[in-house]
Amino acid sequence: MQTSDTNLQSSAAPSAAAEITATTATEISPGSTVPLSTPNTSTDPVPKRSVDEATFATDDSTAANKRLKTSPDAPSGGANQIPVDKRGKKKGKGSRGQKAKGGDDNRQSSSGWARRGTRADGEVAATGSDDGNKAPRLPKRQCAIMLGFCGSGYSGMQFQPNAETIEGTLFKALVKVGAISEDNSDDPVKVNLARAARTDAGVHAAGNVVSIKAIVEIPGVDDLVRSLNEALPPQIRVWSVLRAVNSFNARSRCDSRMYTYYFPSYLLIPPKPKFDTADESSGSTSTSTSTSITSDADLAEKRRWRVSEDTVTALREFAKKFIGTHNFHNFTVEKDFKDRSSQRFMKSIHIADPVVHGETEWISLLIHGQSFMLHQVGRKMMATLVLSVRSGTPPSLLDEMFGPKTVFVPKMPSLGLLLESPIFESYNEKIAPASKLSPDDPEYRPQILFEAHKEAMERFKQEHIYAAMRATEDMFGLFNDWIKSIDVYKGGDLSYFIGGGAIPEHAIVKKGVRRQNPFRELKRFDANNYERVVPMEEDTAFDDEKVDRRMLDEMEG
Repeated sequence: MQTSDTNLQSSAAPSAAAEITATTATEISPGSTVPLSTPNTSTDPVPKRSVDEATFATDDSTAANKRLKTSPDAPSGGANQIPVDKRGKKKGKGSRGQKAKGGDDNRQSSSGWARRGTRADGEVAATGSDDGNKAPRLPKRQCAIMLGFCGSGYSGMQFQPNAETIEGTLFKALVKVGAISEDNSDDPVKVNLARAARTDAGVHAAGNVVSIKAIVEIPGVDDLVRSLNEALPPQIRVWSVLRAVNSFNARSRCDSRMYTYYFPSYLLIPPKPKFDTADESSGSTSTSTSTSITSDADLAEKRRWRVSEDTVTALREFAKKFIGTHNFHNFTVEKDFKDRSSQRFMKSIHIADPVVHGETEWISLLIHGQSFMLHQVGRKMMATLVLSVRSGTPPSLLDEMFGPKTVFVPKMPSLGLLLESPIFESYNEKIAPASKLSPDDPEYRPQILFEAHKEAMERFKQEHIYAAMRATEDMFGLFNDWIKSIDVYKGGDLSYFIGGGAIPEHAIVKKGVRRQNPFRELKRFDANNYERVVPMEEDTAFDDEKVDRRMLDEMEG
């Protein structure tokens, strides 16, 4: 994977580009990914917890270890460790109403602790089946699965019941090749599945990481990565399956994420003032706009338009205001200014020089941030950037939007958004000693680096992601439909884009106060399969998005 100061656009991108970087921006460490190591298959006793494993107790497992008073000699297992007395019975607050079981699932160590649901390398337990035959229960190992995907046709990354998702498809492939046992095949929660970055419906990823407890030594499977790719559709590719420390969680161990947004430059064509409209609720007047090219027949003229150097410079200057720590409550849903979780840190933004593909000129923008809220990165931030620059709004508008005033911000189409990769800098640094061991060493843990898969990922982006984006735009004119939906709107919700950098009173969204003529977003811009999208004039507008606040954390990425 390339660093944050590298142009991650297509190979045809020109060399000249401007970069905007925060002073604390981090780089992706170079390195190569090593294949999954072979577990120890000896019958030796369960090894003691290594220094590297002990270092990587997660917040949850650390809290559990404190409650259970884990001794330094206790074996690994985190919250699965259960205190026992001399007679082998469980003790402690969490064991009320439970019976201690003997055998493989509940073994007592020399330190007086029992482990549940953990086996030594090479140890198998028998499990019964309906016909009375015994099938071996193979040991599971905590793994990091590195993958990429084209999100068209999928309802996002995260597993959802009764919906086709990237995780759901990957999970089925893991079951098919034997990496997930039949006992665990009905629920991803059983294998601790987590993702480094969640993506919306229709959003793509060149690189993402899924943590999971999987069977890695499968009888008859010599190459797990190859077997998984044979079981997956071509638009989902597994780059590597790496052994991770037992406490590894892809989401909590991820330090930052990098996204690219890819859009046709004609979105920056300045709007043409057409008429004034009075806001009914305030009596104030705001200028509405209409694009200078409105008919579908003139779309070809838009595509022949080329952005000026001055406009690209203005784009880069405006983007600088996003860098650093700010309150992004206006760039997501169900958050307000007082919510501390709205504070996010943007490390760098890199805007490449425009590149022409076919008849259309495209611009790519690479954003490197610590974390992003729902719809923040490539939807609401990008809409603010594009709409401000095309209308000549000064960057000082962002100072107002980072403040306590709440405004409505439309979302750019999901089509242009691409997750480049998550970054695990602190994890890689701490396991560096273990990554230098021989792959045959049971303590070996490789670093999570996408650099080794750079060429394969670039080919995948060109063939499955960028090609799909351009083909969809060529066929449906989706970005043209989006900018037209902005220009034909006659209300006051978006009047702050022509307010000289200040937010007018009638554009402020107030809790409990109904807005007059609110902007309605069309479903087509959130679609995951554009071939099924109805014509724009028949599209159904939906109200402001409502999301259960308890689910917002899971929707971040």
